[in-house]
Amino acid sequence: MDVVTEFIKELIIYDFILFGSLLLFFILFIVLGVFLRNRIILAILIIFFAFITLFAGSFFGYIAMHKHLFKNETVLLSEQRLNFTDAVVVYAKLKNISNRDFKNCKVTATAYKASGNKLRNYLYRLKPIVRMSIIENDICIGDERDIKLIIEPFTYKNDYNISLGADCR
Repeated sequence: MDVVTEFIKELIIYDFILFGSLLLFFILFIVLGVFLRNRIILAILIIFFAFITLFAGSFFGYIAMHKHLFKNETVLLSEQRLNFTDAVVVYAKLKNISNRDFKNCKVTATAYKASGNKLRNYLYRLKPIVRMSIIENDICIGDERDIKLIIEPFTYKNDYNISLGADCR
């Protein structure tokens, strides 16, 4: 229940506009389906399309809109495996390239196995070895931050890759 209330607290005006317009389209398609009830196949297709629009539009629209509104750039500068402890230090840059100030950004570094095969590399990304995150607060428009992440415990001895990403609000 806390996840739902936290999600609702984090919504911005654009989210309400998106969800409201999708609800309006849903109602319009349902009404259209009811008016076309004499053509059963067409009515069922329109009502099915209404539900698909409501659920898929909410999910994918929210993701696409937030990628556009909170656009950022993360660059992996270097990584260094420590000899005296089971850890990897990752140095990176985070830049706000959107038109909005960020309250916070969750920067996540993910370590995964590496191989010469592209398909295997893709599959390894789905099940990482370890993932660590930090929160960076108050990033203004155009600001650039140097990030230092320590991935621990990191006991994997073979070849690995590091990917970096940020989710900003």
